Amino acid sequence: MTNKKQDKILDVSLLKRLSHYIKPYRLVFIGVFATVILLAAFTTTIPYITQYVIDNNIAQQDSKSFLFFIVIMFGLLLAQTVFQLLFIYYAGWLGQNVVKDIRVKLFNHLLQFKMKYYDSSSVGVLITRAVTDMERIADIFGQGLFMIFRDVLTMVVVSGVMIYMNWKLSLIVFAMLPLVLYATRIFQKYMKRAFEDVRTEVSNLNSFVQERVTGMKILQLFTREETEYKNFQKINERHKKGWLKTVWYNSIFFPIAELSSSITIGLIVWYGGLNAVQDNTVSLGDLIAFIMFIPMLFRPLRQIADKFNTLQMGMVAANRVFKVLDTTSHIDDTGTKEVSHFNGNIAFKDVHFSYVADEEVLKGISFNVNEGETVAIVGATGAGKSTIINLLNRFYEIDSGTISIDDHDIKDLTLASLRSQIAVVLQDVFLFADTIINNITLNHPEITEEQVHNAAKEIGIHEFIMTLPNGYHYNVKERGAMLSSGQRQLISFLRAYVTNPSILVLDEATASVDSYSEQLIQNATDKITRNRTSIVIAHRLATIKKADKIIVMDAGRIVEEGTHDELLEKQDGYYKNLYEVQFLQAEEV
Repeated sequence: MTNKKQDKILDVSLLKRLSHYIKPYRLVFIGVFATVILLAAFTTTIPYITQYVIDNNIAQQDSKSFLFFIVIMFGLLLAQTVFQLLFIYYAGWLGQNVVKDIRVKLFNHLLQFKMKYYDSSSVGVLITRAVTDMERIADIFGQGLFMIFRDVLTMVVVSGVMIYMNWKLSLIVFAMLPLVLYATRIFQKYMKRAFEDVRTEVSNLNSFVQERVTGMKILQLFTREETEYKNFQKINERHKKGWLKTVWYNSIFFPIAELSSSITIGLIVWYGGLNAVQDNTVSLGDLIAFIMFIPMLFRPLRQIADKFNTLQMGMVAANRVFKVLDTTSHIDDTGTKEVSHFNGNIAFKDVHFSYVADEEVLKGISFNVNEGETVAIVGATGAGKSTIINLLNRFYEIDSGTISIDDHDIKDLTLASLRSQIAVVLQDVFLFADTIINNITLNHPEITEEQVHNAAKEIGIHEFIMTLPNGYHYNVKERGAMLSSGQRQLISFLRAYVTNPSILVLDEATASVDSYSEQLIQNATDKITRNRTSIVIAHRLATIKKADKIIVMDAGRIVEEGTHDELLEKQDGYYKNLYEVQFLQAEEV
C-alpha cells in the first residue's frame, strides 16, 4: 500500500489540503487560470493565421490583406508577452503567499510542542521543513500546477485545431504520442522515487552540518576534525548520488522526447510534401502550420514531465511539512483558571514521571515549599533534580500524582498564566543573536529599558553591562558567543528578575566562571530570591547553607529533607556523605 501511494503521480488529498490555503487569494487564483486559457488561445492562433496567409496571400500572390494579418500577428505576440508576464508574476506571487501562511502556521505549531518532541527530533530536519521544504511548496504554484495546466490546455487546443485543419496529418502526429506518453509516465514514476531520496538526503545533510557547526568547539577539542570530515564525505556522496539519479532519468527522457518530435516533423514533411506535390490534398500552409504545431504539442508534453518533477518535489515537501503540522505532541492547554500572582505555596504529591515509558525518573516524590521559602534540591547527577523544574512549568506531563501551586492543580491553570509567574534560570544559558536589552526583555512590550536599568542596578550587574560596547545595545551574537559563561549567566539572572515572578527556579552553575562573576552571581542570587518562593538546584555550599530547606534526592526518590544543620546531624546520612565528598571539597578548592 505504501509503495502504491508513493508511486501516485498526483496526491489529490494533498492538493485538496493545499487548496484551503488558496481561499484567501482565490481572485488571484481565478485570474491566473484565466490567463492560462488566453495564453493557450494565443499560442494556437498564430500558426493558424500563418497557414491562412501562406495559402491565401503568398501562394495566390495576393497582397491586399497581407499587411493586416501581419499586424494581427504582431498584436497577438504582444498580448501573449503581456499575459505571459502576468501569468509568471501572479503564479509566483500566489505561491509565496500560500507558503507564507503555511510557514507561519508551522512555526506557531512548533512553538506549542512539548519538550519531549524536541528531545527526539533533529533540529536540522525541522529547519529543512520550515525553510527549504517551504520553497518547494511555493514551486507547486509558481512552476508546477499552473504550468502543467497551461501545457495540457495548449496540447488540447493544438490537437483540436490540427484535426480541424487536416485530420490525415493529425493522425501521423498522434501516432507518435503514445510512445512519448508512455515514456513520460515511466519517467514521472521513477522521478518521484528519486526525489523522495533527494529530500531525505537533504534533511540528513542539513542535520549533520547544523549539529557539527553548533558543536565545533567539541570537535576541535577532541581533534575529531578528520573523522567528521570523512563522515561528511559519506553523507555528501549519498546526497550527490540522490541528485545524479534524477539527472540520469532526465538525460534518458528528454532526448527521447526530442527524437520523437524530430521524427514526427520528418514524417509530416515526407507525407505532406508528397501529397502537396502529387495530388494537392495538403496545402503548403497546412505543412508549415503543422511544422509549427508539432513543437507546440511535443514540447508541452516534455515540459509537463519536467514540471511534474517540480510538482512532485513540492508535494513531497508538502507531505513532510503536513506531517509536522499533524503531529499532536503538545501540552493540552485545557486549564481555565488565570492567576495574575502566586503566593508561592508549592506541593508535589506522589508524583511519578518517565521520559521513556516504563523507565521512571521520578518515583512517587512528595514535598512542600511554603510561601517565601528558598528550597535547595541536591543529589547526584541523574537523581531527577532538573526534572522537577521541567514538571513545575508543565514542559512535560506527569504520569500520576498532582502538582499544585496555592492549592491550584497546575493542570487547571492556563499555560500562559502558569509560566508567566515562574521565572527559570537554567544551567545552560541560551542567548539569541540580538542585543542584551532584547535578550533580557525578549521583546516584551511592557518591560521598558528604564526598568531593565533599575533591575540591573538592584542586583549589581549594571556596571558590568555598561563596560560592553554600546552597553545594553551590545549584540551578543549567536548563543551569546561574545560573552563569557559567567556574563551569560548574569544576563539570564536579570532576564528572570525583570519579569517580577512569583516563583523563581534556579539551576545554579558556576563551576566554569571566574571568581568575579561568581561573586556577582552570588549577590544576584541573594537579591532575586529574597522574599520570593525559590527552588534552587544547588551547586554551591553557600547557597545550600542559606536555604530554608534542603531536599536530597537519589535515583528519583527523596531520601532526606531538612535544614543544613539538621541533615548533618544524621549519622551516615546521604546528605552528610554528599556534603563531605562533594560540596565541602568543592568549597575548599
